[in-house]
Formats: sequence, C-alpha cells, structure tokens
Amino acid sequence: MNKYVKQIKEGIVDQNPTLVQFLGMCPTLATTTSVSNAVGMGLAATAVLICSNVFISLLRKFIPKEIRIASYIVIISGFVTAVELLMKAFLTPLYDALGLYIPLIVVNCIILARAEAFASKNPVLPSAVDGLSMGLGFTVALVLIASVREILGAGTWLGLRVTPSFYEPALIFILPAGAFLTLGMIVAAVNKGKSFAAAYAEAHPKPEGVEVLPDEIVTDAPAAEETPAADEPASEEPKEEPKTEESEVSANGSAD
Repeated sequence: MNKYVKQIKEGIVDQNPTLVQFLGMCPTLATTTSVSNAVGMGLAATAVLICSNVFISLLRKFIPKEIRIASYIVIISGFVTAVELLMKAFLTPLYDALGLYIPLIVVNCIILARAEAFASKNPVLPSAVDGLSMGLGFTVALVLIASVREILGAGTWLGLRVTPSFYEPALIFILPAGAFLTLGMIVAAVNKGKSFAAAYAEAHPKPEGVEVLPDEIVTDAPAAEETPAADEPASEEPKEEPKTEESEVSANGSAD
C-alpha cells in the first residue's frame, strides 16, 4: 500500500506532468480560462489515462516492439472516443466549451509517455495507480492555473463572485498571454517551494540507523537495580569476628 501512496504523491507533487515535466501544454494553456473547463479536461484525461494504462499493461506481452507506438495510439483513441461520446450525451455544455480539445487527448504527451514509460513494463494494478496519479497531477495543475486566471481575469471562481465590487478584472489573464504569465508564476512558486524544502531537509537531516521503539516493545537492556526504600533499612548479615591467638588457645584447652 505504501508504494501506491508514494506513486500518487509523485504524480501530484514530485513528478507533476504539467508543473515539473511540462507535458500536455496545449490543453493546459487553452482550457484553463475557467475552473469548470479545467476540471472537465482533467477528469477526462484521467479516465483515458487509467483505462489506456490498464489495457496496454494487459497486452504488453503481445504487442510487437516494432508497432508498439501505433498500437498505443489506437488503444488511446478508442478510449478518447468513448469519453467524447459520453460527454456529448450527458455533459453537453462542457463538451461544447472544450470543443476540439477533447479529441486532441489522443495525442496528449502525458498519456502516450506513461504508456511507453510505465504501462508497457509493469503489471495492471501499478499501471492503473500510475494513470490515476498522473491524471490527478494534471487535474490539480489545471485547476491551479484556471483558478488564478478566472479570479484575476473575471473576478469569479466556478461562476461565483469572489472579488470585491470595486475590483476591476484584468482581462489579460483571460487572453492567451495570461495563460503563459500564470503558468510561469505558478512554476516559479513550485520551484521556490521545492528549493526551500530541500534546504530545510539539508539543514535538519534525519538521524540514520536510529529506531524509536514504542513503550510496548521489551528490549534486551538490563533492568535498573532497585534501591531499597528509605523507610526500610537494608538488612545486614552478621560479620564473622576474626580469630585471635587467645581464642585459639582456649579452644585447644577445652578440647583437651
């Protein structure tokens, strides 16, 4: 279980596909004008990531190496088509807002990169967790960028007014230039936070080879000797008096 938690942490923080690896920049910059669009794109990409990773992992021993990339694209395109039809049927406003960027998930570098680097070399369950972790990392990055752009550019968050009435929205954040500015600021903040964390870890290293044992664990250390209580005097054994010459003579006389 710990390794799966570590996988999810790496996908969201350490190896974030957008803020660390800079993959999937096209939908990142184009669909983050609002938080609702970002959530929709992130969840759609996450669903495709999980399904394609599982399917590719199942077929990893049967796909020839010479045609593996083409095979991956065919598998990914099948799941993208399914997600597109479902969104068109049940989430029509979101489908209309995202438009062309839904079918473009097929060529998203994140999905193809995880298929080649992880799913094609690992069993089904780790591949599914990898798809979930990378999808969540992608979604978190989209929501962060979209939140900044929507609040500063429109004064709203998920369509709700969150800025004071006197605030004048900065329309540049809704324009394409605002996407680049917001992405640069967030990446700079993430890098600064990682450098602070690395400096703190270096200044406060964890002791190696030292285990803190709980109270329930009995160790082999000898128990401390009990000292006699103050009210109880220590018992003293009678000391044998040393024998002198007179006592020896009297003893010999009585024996005679």
